[in-house]
Amino acid sequence: MKELGTRAISGIFYVALLIIALKWQLALIGLFYAFGIICMVEFNKLIGLKHVAPYIVFTLLYSFFGFWSILYDNKDGLVETIQILHVITIFVLLLLIKDLFSEKTIPLFHTKRFILTTFYLTSGFIFLILIGNFNHEFTPVFVLGSFILVWINDTFAYLIGKNFGKQKLFSSVSPKKTVEGFLGGLFFACVASYFIFYFSASLSFNAWLFLAIIISVFGTLGDLIESKFKRQAKVKDSGAMMPGHGGLLDRLDSIIFASPFIYLFLIVVDYVS
Repeated sequence: MKELGTRAISGIFYVALLIIALKWQLALIGLFYAFGIICMVEFNKLIGLKHVAPYIVFTLLYSFFGFWSILYDNKDGLVETIQILHVITIFVLLLLIKDLFSEKTIPLFHTKRFILTTFYLTSGFIFLILIGNFNHEFTPVFVLGSFILVWINDTFAYLIGKNFGKQKLFSSVSPKKTVEGFLGGLFFACVASYFIFYFSASLSFNAWLFLAIIISVFGTLGDLIESKFKRQAKVKDSGAMMPGHGGLLDRLDSIIFASPFIYLFLIVVDYVS
């Protein structure tokens, strides 16, 4: 019971920080920068990388894309630069998905560790900021809606998996995850997408529904990939930043991995509308 209370308090604090920061664009950029540095510390411990370079690269790229997306418009080459980052990021994430299913352990040779810190972790936070400033307009509802869908998916995947789960989803990486839990999380995320549409009026219901599916699928893949990193590092949690939850990366792994795919979907919706 005490652990449940601790978990609830730290979770509420984390959610409150995010909601408060969503009121001001610079506050959101600052919060995600702090989150990113903490996650980088935790991730580097998981992959055994002891180097200052990932923090420098994160700071430079995050500042570049975060502030450039606010201060300048399309004519300054922002779109082309983001497209290059986007293509490389999705390619690296697809390779991670391949490693999840095809390799007993994710290869972590020296160069790949720097590739992962740049195009897995750093890019994940960059695209969270770009989602919140889509088409050069501060749209915090896209960020909040995405987080809500992650929270709903994770919560119901856990509850349904714990109470009704029988068939393991990926037992070699995460023994507690079940197919029933995944489908339950997906179903309730889809239900939640209607209420996000109803109260935000930012995208069509179909768009939020597809976003729910994208977030459930890629968020789950991101969670499984981080679980595989933890299994390789022989640790239960990525850290102890959030009492009762583990590390901050444990809470953000889903949205970090899903954010480039969310951004890609928003581009497609904007293009066809």
